[in-house]
Amino acid sequence: MSATPQTKPTEKPHYTGHRDRLRARFLDGGADALPDYELLELMLFTAIPRRDVKPIAKTLIDRFKNINGVLNASVSELSAINGISDTTATTIKVIHATGLRLLQQDIMARPILNSWQRLIDYCQAAMANDTKESFRLLFLNKKNEVIADEVQQSGTVDHTPAYPREIMKRSLELGATALILVHNHPSGDPAPSQADIDLTRTIIAAGKPFDITIHDHLIVSRNGTSSFKTMGLM
Repeated sequence: MSATPQTKPTEKPHYTGHRDRLRARFLDGGADALPDYELLELMLFTAIPRRDVKPIAKTLIDRFKNINGVLNASVSELSAINGISDTTATTIKVIHATGLRLLQQDIMARPILNSWQRLIDYCQAAMANDTKESFRLLFLNKKNEVIADEVQQSGTVDHTPAYPREIMKRSLELGATALILVHNHPSGDPAPSQADIDLTRTIIAAGKPFDITIHDHLIVSRNGTSSFKTMGLM
């Protein structure tokens, strides 16, 4: 009788052990123990379960510079990367949206003037890498607690229309007594333009008849944030 041929055990893909080791390093040392591309690998493990994702993660970092750039990229930009499907791109955007929601919840319903750095961190994460200008309004109550966070307008790469009358109307609807104005500069330069200064003064004047105070106007960009209050412009 001929011997029954032995079946070779199925070999696990080479990246299986790498995934286990990477998860262990993260659990032991946290995010600080990993470079950006390895954090991206961890994000991609669930979305892409049966493929070596290290080359994809490195390509994403090469294309978008860092994790912040990857998370702020659009679905179409992400999907243009080889190995990133629409589903995977959507997963990345969900992770980004979840992080923003956490930062937003960290500033809501609390005296924001005592949590200024949290506000800066949130605005940077939400707007600094946008490719178009947008104008955000943070509405505050008498205790200077944030009661609403809304983007009033979005514009072009270098201009966003903002309408003082509409701003005051919305403030009264919400019962706000103070505002913080925020907009972004996609150019990367957070310095205010003369148009920014003029608009801020117009909004301040519009709020006076309603006893609505403008605490500050922040300009955020990928290279930093400027404060009209700190700069003595209001």
